[in-house]
Amino acid sequence: MKLNRAAALLFLFMAFTGVAQQNLTNALIWSGGEFSGEFVGGLNSMNDGLHYTATEQSDAFGTKIIKYSYATGTEVGVIATSMDIFQDASKSFDGYEFSSDEQWLLVQTESESIYRYSFSANYYVYNIASKKTFPLTDFSKGKQMLAEVSPDGKHIAFVRANNLFVMEIASKLETQVTRDGAMNKVINGATDWVYEEEFAIAKGFEWSPAGNRIGFYRFDESAVKEFSMDIFGELYPEQQRFKYPKAGETNSTVGIYVYDLSMGQSRKVDVGAFADQYIPRIEWTKNNDQLCVMRMNRHQNKLEFLLTDLAAGAMNVVPTKVIFSEQANTYIDISDALTFLADGSYIWLSERDGYNHLYQFDASGNVKKQITKGNWDVIEFYGMDETTMTAYYTSSIVSAMEQQVYSVNFKKQPAAPVRLSQQKGTNSAEFSKGFKYYILVHSDANTPADFVLYDAKGKQIRVLKDNASLKERMVKYSLTKKEFFTFKNAVGMDLNCWMMKPSNFDPSKKYPVLVAIYGGPGSNTVSDAWGGRGYLWHQLLCQQGYIVVSCDPRGTQFRGREFKHSTYMNLGKLETEDFIDFAKYLGQQNYVDASRIGIQGWSFGGYMTSLCMTKGADQYKAGIAVAPVTNWKYYDSVYTERFMRTPQENSGGYENNSPINFVKSLKGKYLLIHGSADDNVHFQNSMDMVTALVAANKQFDLFVYPNKNHGIAGGNTRLHLYTQMTNFLIENL
Repeated sequence: MKLNRAAALLFLFMAFTGVAQQNLTNALIWSGGEFSGEFVGGLNSMNDGLHYTATEQSDAFGTKIIKYSYATGTEVGVIATSMDIFQDASKSFDGYEFSSDEQWLLVQTESESIYRYSFSANYYVYNIASKKTFPLTDFSKGKQMLAEVSPDGKHIAFVRANNLFVMEIASKLETQVTRDGAMNKVINGATDWVYEEEFAIAKGFEWSPAGNRIGFYRFDESAVKEFSMDIFGELYPEQQRFKYPKAGETNSTVGIYVYDLSMGQSRKVDVGAFADQYIPRIEWTKNNDQLCVMRMNRHQNKLEFLLTDLAAGAMNVVPTKVIFSEQANTYIDISDALTFLADGSYIWLSERDGYNHLYQFDASGNVKKQITKGNWDVIEFYGMDETTMTAYYTSSIVSAMEQQVYSVNFKKQPAAPVRLSQQKGTNSAEFSKGFKYYILVHSDANTPADFVLYDAKGKQIRVLKDNASLKERMVKYSLTKKEFFTFKNAVGMDLNCWMMKPSNFDPSKKYPVLVAIYGGPGSNTVSDAWGGRGYLWHQLLCQQGYIVVSCDPRGTQFRGREFKHSTYMNLGKLETEDFIDFAKYLGQQNYVDASRIGIQGWSFGGYMTSLCMTKGADQYKAGIAVAPVTNWKYYDSVYTERFMRTPQENSGGYENNSPINFVKSLKGKYLLIHGSADDNVHFQNSMDMVTALVAANKQFDLFVYPNKNHGIAGGNTRLHLYTQMTNFLIENL
């Protein structure tokens, strides 16, 4: 028997190391700690920029906040532990924040998730010197949200029962800032469901630089229609009700206010007379009188920055002026990149030249400098060192499939970027205050992450975590390699893809293929990054004799504005065409059984799976749609209208790309899975898909996870889910 080179090397490795190869199981992947990885938790750069803190767990002391030296990467002391704070090692804490003088700690305990980012918790204040602890508030009044220390270290703001509060640390005196907060009516200091999900903000307040003012949101959601979900388990199910604006429906009316601690009064900010708009961010400048308010129209194709003048105007209204305006034919993305500089200028990301780049704008909104330039996208802006005028960011310069960390000094033009990450794959960084050091997190498609400390010149100081133990455990399982390639769709465009073949792959044989996809805007699946347990599940399928592949269709990111925005007004159309072309391409490969190509995806991926099983029924034999959108009319206003406008404006775009309207074309085996308490993509999507399938007399499989949200997790849920999907593929593909 003749071995190929890879198999021969593996055989020799096993012979010399004595490693017996084992098969993966869903129990190994989804239960226990066999594939648990290491990470650096609770990272926090200290004021001096020379030290950082991180958290670790200890049986003897509970959660520990440990102080490290950036220069050496070594431990220099312990700031506090659960024993110090609570006199109880069993009482761990979920998060912490220093006061500005680093004399106090705000410690978060007993956290309970609400939606994607939001949570409630009980907070304690701990004096590091005296080792004394007291609760932030009276816990009998309910858990708190979003607690944050003021920049001057004297106060803590938090939200409880939809109202904003401020507590003075020295006196422990609590002041209630707002009083009209009410469930499903008014929210103060936090955001509503759709802002949290689609603008990625849960905290609805910001401290001013001097710490004597708070800018905060007020959401009037009384006119927004309620969505309800039954929560099962008791004799009579409990009904959870919350405000959820679907596409084309009424949104919350959003106001911005500024509370002055010394005066004990709030003033409303003039954000314009038009109520049907969005305010995706508020940000203080370096001037304590100037709060910047981002204003966006409902179509999300016009963005303005409004600047307050808190030193002027009537007592009850704060005047504003527009300092920035940008419009697009499609939509404008929102980020956290807005950074104000000492001279009144600011940094912002824009796609105005066709790619996502950093710009410096003057106080009047004119371009002062284009900081980055090229046929690639800036992915994330980390911030800038004003002393050297150096910006730090990640970008897709190398490839849309890679992420590298760069710096650029833009004192001189043109500015040449300096690459700070050298390894191929996906990199991100956590910078110290002052940008003298950074912790680089690196992984690639086949390698778990490592955490390495560097100085500003790129000199490696220390490996903090390398996941050596996980890498060693993985050797036992005869894993195959994820390989990257491109294919041309029907219009001649190269699309990025990856493929995982069985480790004993024989090119003379024909294999079934699973296309694992997402396909939606803003989330690529074809990335040279560690995929965790999902990657290991694909490895399990490879061991079962399947080839697993993925593809990023038109509309995905990091390839410029034209590519990303090509699906505008017809979300799902071009993506489906690309996945149909992909199946045809795969079927032409000598080693692929063209009659056994399946597809699987979650959320937007479940939507694409459902379209491919209907519109692409001739190419796909089996499909698994997890928590899919089946009609865009059922999804939220902000996301859906960003890409589709409203159903009233674009009925054809909605109807022509909703799988619920194409069920008559279904031919293959179709498994529909949903959590009954999905607050994001509502269970309604699957129920109406079932109604349409039954009306068309189409047979299918359905599984519902009671009380599970969009993540379908908790206890044995993921094990059950992935075992079910594995069995479905083995039986039907």
